[in-house]
Amino acid sequence: MNSLLVFDRNLVRRRLARAHAQGYEDFLLRHALDDLDLRLMPVMRDFALALDIESPDAGVARHLRARGHAQTVFRVAAADHPREQTGNGDTVIGDAEALPFAHERFDLTVSLLALHAVNDLPGALIQIRRALKPDGLFIGCLLGGATLHELRAALTDAESELTGGLSPRVAPFADVRDLGGLMQRAGFALPVTDLETLRVRYDNAFALMQDLRRMGMTNTLLARRRTPVTRALMLRAAQIYAERFADSDGRIPATFELIWLSGWSPHENQQKPLRPGSAKMRLADALGTVEHSAGEKAAPKG
Repeated sequence: MNSLLVFDRNLVRRRLARAHAQGYEDFLLRHALDDLDLRLMPVMRDFALALDIESPDAGVARHLRARGHAQTVFRVAAADHPREQTGNGDTVIGDAEALPFAHERFDLTVSLLALHAVNDLPGALIQIRRALKPDGLFIGCLLGGATLHELRAALTDAESELTGGLSPRVAPFADVRDLGGLMQRAGFALPVTDLETLRVRYDNAFALMQDLRRMGMTNTLLARRRTPVTRALMLRAAQIYAERFADSDGRIPATFELIWLSGWSPHENQQKPLRPGSAKMRLADALGTVEHSAGEKAAPKG
């Protein structure tokens, strides 16, 4: 097995298809869509051709067109399901790690809640940048490192207690501090990364696990244990979750960390940062303030 492979991509597709067959739970995606609208609103640009990359529901592509963000929207989908019609453009069942499009084709690319489950995120970002026309925009949202930290801790402690061993059960999501560097390495101009933390409350851990199943977000790690999860493990994990994390009313929180990425395909007319030392005025002079030296860090007292 390739040590660089983390996710079973075929299983990712099957889990997402199962989620749609059972009734996709879209509360997280709807939240991301609302945020996407806010991020696109200040961009004074008409995007003729857009690409949605593996967002878990075709509603993202339809939304981009309905809200006037793009005239025509193509879509790369991880799995086929009855709601895949986008309204215009085409849908291709494909992979973010192998985009089936010519370079410099799209004015806008969007990916919501998908890129955290690719094996080669740097390579995927490079392909996304290459798919953009010069001065084209990419906006993506993926799950970050704090996502489901409560569930990860509860499962880890329960498995260690009952079996004396551990197996990976919650994905190692990306850290926002690393993603800005990945955007620069992929060749994006003016890259921006930021994060939002959502705290969703449930009656118990089993209600959370049911939502994760209906979002296609259950365990797809290649290194997962292949034997069925025992009832005893799930019961003990739910008990630990409640004991450690429950609010005063008995309900449990689940953390979802949403990391947003944006960047432009380079173009000669874009704003460029000044070279170091090229400023014609000191910041203190521009602000009309007196400049003070920070001095040395004070030693702790006592």
